[in-house]
Amino acid sequence: MFTEMILINLFYDDGEVHLVLSPAAALILLIVASTAVFGLLRPYGHRWQVVELDIPLGGIGQFKVRRTNEVVRVAHQAWTELVTRKAALPFDEENDVIREVYDSWHQLFRELRSLAKSVPAEQLRHGGPAKELVDVLVRALNDGLRPHLTRWQARFRSWDSWDQAQPGNDGLTPQARQRRFPDYDDLHRDLLEVNAQLVGFASALDQIVHGGKERQSGG
Repeated sequence: MFTEMILINLFYDDGEVHLVLSPAAALILLIVASTAVFGLLRPYGHRWQVVELDIPLGGIGQFKVRRTNEVVRVAHQAWTELVTRKAALPFDEENDVIREVYDSWHQLFRELRSLAKSVPAEQLRHGGPAKELVDVLVRALNDGLRPHLTRWQARFRSWDSWDQAQPGNDGLTPQARQRRFPDYDDLHRDLLEVNAQLVGFASALDQIVHGGKERQSGG
């Protein structure tokens, strides 16, 4: 009975070492080996999940990125910056103040630039998903936000400061007064377009964080 309980039997016979496993020992080793292999392959498979996106901001268009811990971290922080500011909230002409929107966009520009700089150098040195996402953030800023701000922000702020100083404006709300800006229709149209693109950009970042439409990459 004691012999039947032995799981592993190691003995020397005729000049050779023999290892004999009982059925129970073989089953235990199989379970341990399977668990180890599954543990190694699982993060590898997750690492190769690719999210396919369409990003309208800055003309970025179709974009595929492999989800890694660093990519998800950057995407989540960028998404948070967008949705907690006026950037990724639809512009409300009746209640929003353009000067405050520009203040929010300016702060967003600074935060996303700092976020791009926070990615470790080893993640950028030889390319890869984190660098690809950083490049998208930079394009979103330079090709998405910057053109509108360059065209309109200084002109509107200068006019707004001048207009506030004019007599007879005390009874006007900021929303009513800003509509008197000489090029308001063009500014408003451009602002709505960029605002809609920022909303779409936030949605794309959310898909990176939570998976969105995924496919398994083979390379």
